Amino acid sequence: MAADSTLLLSLVEEFVSGLQDSKAKDTATCVKDGQFTILQLVEALGLSLTSAQPHTRARGVQLLSDVLHDCYGGLTEREVEVLIAFYEDRLKDHYVITPPVLQGLRALTKCTVLPPGSAVSMLRSLFQDVHVQSLMLTERACVYNMLINLMATREAELKGLGADFVFGFVQSMDGERDPRNLLLAFQIARTIVLRGYDLGKFTEELFEVTSCYFPIDFSPPPNDPHGITREELIQMLRDVLTGTPRFAEFLLPLIIEKLDSDVQSAKLDSLQTLVAGVSQYEHKDVAEFLEGLWASLRREVFQTSSEKIESAGLAALTALTSCLSRSVLNSDSEDSLSTFLELVLKDCKHHLCEPDLKLVWPSAKLLQAACSASYRASHVIADAVTPSLIEQYNSRAQCSHRRTLLEVVQRFVQSVRACENEESVFSAFRPSLCSMVLSALTETNASLQVTATSVLTSLAQHTGLLLDSDVELAVDHLTRLLLTEEDHRVGLAVVECAGALAGLHPAAFITELIPRLKAAMFAEPMDQNDNGAAPEKHSHHAVRQRCLSALAAVSTQPSVVQESTPVLLEVLSAAHAGSVVFSVEEVVSACHSLRRIAEQVEDSEETGRCFHDVIIPRLLSLALQAALQGEGSPGRRSPLLEEAVLSAMVPVISTSCSRLQPTLAGQTASRAVSLFLDGDVSFLPDNSFPSNIQLLEPGDSWSRSRMVCLLLGCVCSLPRGVEVPRLDLLMTELEEMSCTCSYPLSYTSAAKCFAGLLNKRPQGDALDSLIQRTVKRACSELDSASSSVRTQAFTLMLWVAKALLLRYHPQFTTLTDKLFSLLDDADLGPAAADGFCLLMSDSADILNRGCHADVRIMYRQRFFCENSAKLVRGFNAAPQEKKPNYLKALSNIVNKLPKQVQVTELPALLSLLLEALSCPDQGVQLSTLSCLQPVLVDPPPALIQQLEALVSRLLALTSSPAMSVRTASLRCIHAVSCFPEHEVLPFRARVLRALARPLDDRKRLVRREAVRARAQWFLLGSPGGS
Repeated sequence: MAADSTLLLSLVEEFVSGLQDSKAKDTATCVKDGQFTILQLVEALGLSLTSAQPHTRARGVQLLSDVLHDCYGGLTEREVEVLIAFYEDRLKDHYVITPPVLQGLRALTKCTVLPPGSAVSMLRSLFQDVHVQSLMLTERACVYNMLINLMATREAELKGLGADFVFGFVQSMDGERDPRNLLLAFQIARTIVLRGYDLGKFTEELFEVTSCYFPIDFSPPPNDPHGITREELIQMLRDVLTGTPRFAEFLLPLIIEKLDSDVQSAKLDSLQTLVAGVSQYEHKDVAEFLEGLWASLRREVFQTSSEKIESAGLAALTALTSCLSRSVLNSDSEDSLSTFLELVLKDCKHHLCEPDLKLVWPSAKLLQAACSASYRASHVIADAVTPSLIEQYNSRAQCSHRRTLLEVVQRFVQSVRACENEESVFSAFRPSLCSMVLSALTETNASLQVTATSVLTSLAQHTGLLLDSDVELAVDHLTRLLLTEEDHRVGLAVVECAGALAGLHPAAFITELIPRLKAAMFAEPMDQNDNGAAPEKHSHHAVRQRCLSALAAVSTQPSVVQESTPVLLEVLSAAHAGSVVFSVEEVVSACHSLRRIAEQVEDSEETGRCFHDVIIPRLLSLALQAALQGEGSPGRRSPLLEEAVLSAMVPVISTSCSRLQPTLAGQTASRAVSLFLDGDVSFLPDNSFPSNIQLLEPGDSWSRSRMVCLLLGCVCSLPRGVEVPRLDLLMTELEEMSCTCSYPLSYTSAAKCFAGLLNKRPQGDALDSLIQRTVKRACSELDSASSSVRTQAFTLMLWVAKALLLRYHPQFTTLTDKLFSLLDDADLGPAAADGFCLLMSDSADILNRGCHADVRIMYRQRFFCENSAKLVRGFNAAPQEKKPNYLKALSNIVNKLPKQVQVTELPALLSLLLEALSCPDQGVQLSTLSCLQPVLVDPPPALIQQLEALVSRLLALTSSPAMSVRTASLRCIHAVSCFPEHEVLPFRARVLRALARPLDDRKRLVRREAVRARAQWFLLGSPGGS
């Protein structure tokens, strides 16, 4: 025990007199280990604590506080009580002792065994004996943290202090300027107002001591280690100021005052604070300030030049109106909402009668903002405004005025929330509104027609505004516009409107629109020998395209799909049979419409059956008929044999299969496998096919072998839980076809189908052996320079590589190395470089998440990290004539990386990228420029060191034959002007001379970029320039 006492005295002496701060840690360790207690430490500090020298006493208290910081958790209640009494007494001592005393008290506030009443005792001593704002920053933070700790654990005791606690905090915070401490002080103030502390007569004082910082104009210094942002301070202060309705009488006049500021950020902060405040207030809190608030909001919307300020002002008006709408009216109470809306209508309504003046839109926006706040508000405003708008529309003859009025009506209808259990606020004006919209659809002005379709869509969202007779008339007008109106904007607007209405009123579209569109599509254009045949044919083609788009747009409900899809399938049948002449482009559009229907129609058993039983078999049947017909007579060729049509059929089938229910998906897979392996055509309609059709035989039938692309759609998009029957045999046949078939579409589709199935196969020995077998076969063909199927083998290897890359399979490395080695191949080198683009890109028809493929996150980043070094080594070792392949591969890889990764990784590859700018391949040049552009915004030191090479190459590319390369290089040159001025100033004259030529470029986009870049370089080094 004597040894422990000696050790303790030694530690105290070394800390206090020897000024060895590290001894505090040693002392704390001894206390934790039980060698002595805190009270024994106090006794050992006796001479230091009673010394006549204030600095000695301060060192003694500092040691005790440092030990408490580490050991407060092990204190007993008796020890805490003694220590609190000691520290409270020390607060009256010399000012140099105050900082360590506060540190000790802060440690004690963390104790879980604080005696009852000790929190109040500490705070009374603190508020009485310490002038907080005379302390240093760290000590002030210590005081704030004490308050935060006690408010978290001793709330009831602190509330017992009543308003004295608020007064003490106000005194402590008053005059605080450091943003770090302000965050702590705002946190305390927020807790006070949100947790219901008694503010007493100090409500205004608490508001004043916090609101003096409003609005926050803090800008953190560069590389601020504390990470305090302006947004944090703004949000914390806003929570304080809007935390209690008792602040309303002070906050609202302050906001009105700050809205007079010329500083945009102050206006925005004030408006956002107003939104937050009125969401907490009742109508009585804001009633006396309504006129001032309205005047400020009206001014900000009428006169602002900032969209942010305007949006914030409108949001504030909506919030204010919503606050007033929450009031419950008594027989003797004033209706604040009506009073306020009278102000709004008085200042805005008359502007709506002046559609040719600029104030019509600010007025409409203000009224719409108020209208959207509540059902009550929308009723008042709609009743006041709608009759006037209808009357104005009917009395105006000028189309521009009528369009403006229609747009105003549309925004009003959109701003009112449609309530299921409430009658629409526009019900009283239903006949007039419908008449106005439907008459606008009969006008010849395209802009008016487009606006009318938007209003019609908005009216349809409100229950009861469109009767069945109105819908039928609207469908009639829409159909007429689809068939006769040639303006592209009108066509798009009508298709969009028809899609919206069909989801709500499908019956009218089934009986009216679909039959008329079908009749129009199957009508033959004017005879070719007649005069004007070419324009007529072009017009008929445009009508067909609009009809096909409209059929897809309206097909969102199962009942509509049952009627629209047979029409689209009939287009394909007629095109194949030749009974009606449809161009390849029109047939492709029909397929696109079927795909869009498959994407957007709601999932149900009914729609699943439609695609499983009707659409997919019909497509397979038509494609097979065309394939068999293509083998025979050399006469008329079916459009369904065209690669564009087959490629358009694939996503129809794949999208349908990806959304099928598991049972139907399994049946589809079984049917497709039986068709392609066994020639089973029993499930196909129009079954007049010969028996034993071989579709996967790589023979001489190019038309039949192309059918494999449809197999891809059937089996590669199925959910992963659906089992594909006879998978091993199917993949063997696909591998054989992809390696031996001589038709590009056929062997490419076979390779893609093989890869899609491979990607989903479960991990195991069977998968590994299959990969090894396939890779061995592909590599043997690639290694044979005399092989006639090297291209086919390369295609298979590339798609297998992508399938394995997406799922992080370890054998992918073997394929990567082989792909790198092919960059030196005389025949396949360019194709291998392009192959990296395929690996890094998303595939539209296979190996994507929509097809339920196994796609791991960040596979591109992983590929880049594992292979960028190999690419650099290969480039350095390659002969000069092969280097462009490596540059193209690098460009393809880097260009597909996320921008954030590009900025991080590009400096290490800078020398290769600069070399790529000199590559003659324009694709490499454009890809490299797009990679460099984000890096130039914040250039790394390595880039600045190679500024000469960069500028030279960029200037050379401004004369490229490709417009896209010229434009991209000029953008990069523009970005270089923002480099450190002393680095780029020596290049100024040279760049200005070189940019003179692009100023006369024949392309407007190039001239525009040249002007921007040259202006920036011209200002370089000038006062006020960059």
